[in-house]
Amino acid sequence: MRIAIMTDSFYPTTDGVAVAVRVTKEALEAMGHEVFVLAPDPGREEDRLPGVRYFPSVKFRKYEGYYLPILPSNQTEIIEEIKPDVIHIRGVAIMALKALFASHNTHVPTVLTYDTVVTEVIGMYSPVKLPKETLARLATVYLRKMLKRPNAIAVPTPSTGRELEAMGVKPRMLEVVPTGIDTDRFRFSQEGRDTIRARYGLDGSRVVLFVGRLSFEKNVDLLIRSLPLMEPDVRLLIVGDGPARESLEKAVDDTGVRDRVTFTGYIHGDELVYHYSAADAFVSPSVFETQGFTVQEAMSAGLVAACGNGRAFTDFIRDGENGYLFDLDEKSCAAAAMNALSAPKEVRDASMETALSYGIRPCTEKLVALYEKVIESRRQQE
Repeated sequence: MRIAIMTDSFYPTTDGVAVAVRVTKEALEAMGHEVFVLAPDPGREEDRLPGVRYFPSVKFRKYEGYYLPILPSNQTEIIEEIKPDVIHIRGVAIMALKALFASHNTHVPTVLTYDTVVTEVIGMYSPVKLPKETLARLATVYLRKMLKRPNAIAVPTPSTGRELEAMGVKPRMLEVVPTGIDTDRFRFSQEGRDTIRARYGLDGSRVVLFVGRLSFEKNVDLLIRSLPLMEPDVRLLIVGDGPARESLEKAVDDTGVRDRVTFTGYIHGDELVYHYSAADAFVSPSVFETQGFTVQEAMSAGLVAACGNGRAFTDFIRDGENGYLFDLDEKSCAAAAMNALSAPKEVRDASMETALSYGIRPCTEKLVALYEKVIESRRQQE
C-alpha cells in the first residue's frame, strides 16, 4: 500500500503529533508499506529530512517551533505524482485543508487522526485577537464542517470520540485507533538509570518524572506547586521544552524548590529511554491529552503513572489498579505522586500489561485495517 501522510507538525517541531507521524511511518514501512510524508517547510536545510515533501511555510509567531504552510500550493500535483492509495491527515489546520483539496481533485480517500483539542488552546495561540469563548465557538463550527469531509476520522481514545460527538461533529466513519508505542525500545535500563542519576545528582532521591512539550495547557506548574507537599527526598525531573518554560522556571523559584527540580530540555533517542529508567514514578497533571503518549512510554519502561483525572487518562488508567488519577489541586496531585512512588507489585504489573496493549504492531494493524476500509468504500462509490 502507498500512504501519504500530510501533517501540520513534523521535525524539527517536537510534539506528540510529530512523534506519532515518525512512529507511524516507521511501523508501516516495517510492515512493507510505502510511506510519503508531506509537511510544512522548517526553512533551514539542516532541518529538512530526506524524502519528505515540503510546502513553503512561515514561522508561527504565536507558537515558537511551529510552521504555517502558505496557501495556495501544488498539493494536487504532488499527490498525483505519488499516487497514494490513501491520504492520512494529522492535524486540522492548513495541511488538513490542503489534503482535502488534493483528495477532492484526485479522488484518493482520506483518514484524519484527530489529536489535538483545538477548542481549548485556540485562545492561547490564535493570531486573531478575540475573546476566548468566541474563538472556541468559531473553532467548533470549523471542526463540525471540516471533520465531516474525510472518509474516516481516527481518534486515539474513546473519550476523544465522545467529545467530538458532543460537539456536534458527524463524521462519515469514526474509529478508535491509537498510535502504537515501541514497547521493545521503552524498557527499563539499569545502565541508563545509573548514567542519568549520576548526571543530575539524583542518587539517594526518589525521582518523579514529567516528559512532554512545556506548553501552558499541560499544567506542569501544578506539579511544581505540589512538590513541597511530597516527602523531602522527592526530586522532580522535567524533560522537554516549549513556550511555558520561562514561566515554569519562575514557578520553581516562587515555590522555593529550585534545589529539587531539574529541567533537561528536549531529549531524544536512547537518552529518553535512559531518563525514563532514572525515574521512580511518572506524573502528568495535564487533562489535555487525547492519548498520553509519554505516559504509555513511561509505563512500558516500568514506571507507575499518576495522571490528571480527565480525557485520555480515564480511558486507560484505572485508579489504584494500574496507576493513579488525581484532581487538579496540589494536595491531590502530591498524594497521587506519592502513591505512584510506593505502588505495590500488582499495580506495577498491571501498568506494564496496559502499556503492552498499546504496542506498535497491534495499533498499526488497526490503522491499516481502517485504510483498507476507506479504500474499499471509495472503490464502491466509483
